[in-house]
Amino acid sequence: MSRTTLGGGTLLSPLPAVLVACGDMEKSNVLTVAWTGIACTKPPVLSISVRPERYSYEIIKEAGEFTVNLVTSKMAREVDLCGVKSGRDTDKFALCGFHRVKSQKIGCPTIDESPLTLECRVREIIPLGSHDMFLADIVAASADSRYMDSKGKLNLQQAGLLAYSHGEYFSLGRKLGDFGFSVRKKHSRDSERRK
Repeated sequence: MSRTTLGGGTLLSPLPAVLVACGDMEKSNVLTVAWTGIACTKPPVLSISVRPERYSYEIIKEAGEFTVNLVTSKMAREVDLCGVKSGRDTDKFALCGFHRVKSQKIGCPTIDESPLTLECRVREIIPLGSHDMFLADIVAASADSRYMDSKGKLNLQQAGLLAYSHGEYFSLGRKLGDFGFSVRKKHSRDSERRK
């Protein structure tokens, strides 16, 4: 196989496209963030990276909290709008038709249209260059009840989540397996089917 050297760059993909809400129930903003991810399991910590010149940067820094709202492929237009419009001169909640819902443990709103929201408190801000990384404790989570089964399991694969890759949006595809499926013992019924 032949490989092409590309040099260092932000080529990790796909990434989740998420909407970050900040502010309070009266005055809030929404921004699109693709530089996000889980940083730790216990305690649950995530990171978002935001350019200091973004309108929401100071709001998050001052309040010390924000929500991360997962989005569906049906929300792609709104996600893009929240990434290209500024909250300095646009009410993005109104522009996108989003509804604010009171979060459980923090003052910023949850976006009601989101299938899953993580409520976060900033623990540290790390300047990195073009972006500062906000490391935050996940203090609560809420999910749209449509994605909960009768046993209380979250089924986000039914939501049609949106992903971001090098300036393009994609809908996540079909399920290929569960964690650990490659080493799980096969049931005798599976063995019979292969014969």
